[in-house]
Amino acid sequence: MTENQVMALAAMCQAAKQVQKIAQYGSSNDYELEKLLNSIVETSPETPSDVYQGTENLREGYKILVNQLSAGENKDVEIVKYVGGLMQLERALSAKASSLTELGKGIEDVKRRLNHFAITDDTVIAALADIYSKVLSPLGHRIQVYGKPDLLKQQLVQHKIRALLLAGIRSAVLWRQMGGKRRHFFFAKRKIIAIAKNHI
Repeated sequence: MTENQVMALAAMCQAAKQVQKIAQYGSSNDYELEKLLNSIVETSPETPSDVYQGTENLREGYKILVNQLSAGENKDVEIVKYVGGLMQLERALSAKASSLTELGKGIEDVKRRLNHFAITDDTVIAALADIYSKVLSPLGHRIQVYGKPDLLKQQLVQHKIRALLLAGIRSAVLWRQMGGKRRHFFFAKRKIIAIAKNHI
């Protein structure tokens, strides 16, 4: 278990938490939203941590990871479901070359928009959400989002959730690239917790 694998896990947890906040309350932490969305367009980083502009931007995710894997009452079943869903969806994506190509094209289109708009602009968030709908939704591994029905009906809320799920997929891709495996949750739990605690 490496620093980079734990970093990717923390990022998935942080994305999942932001999805949860938006689905339940209609708003999220704008700073975290910006950093997570920026990770999608950071496609050729010099180091893995450059995807998130430094591990200090993932402190919330590291905390969630420690709580989820530690013994006690701080576990959140929704977060577990979201992260598991992201990993499952990423595996389906990585097995389909045409979807990966389409994803790459969509991200390049969004990068061009960033010459004129911020990553958190509603039009950019809508474009990221559109990539998720067109490329990832058809793969068949639907992620069930839990929240208030009246919020989930709102278009901007839907767009933010899909954009954040796309950021979660970016981190799931990084997790796999860094050699992450599902079995690590069972056999490397203590190591994951130890590494994560160093970043809180």
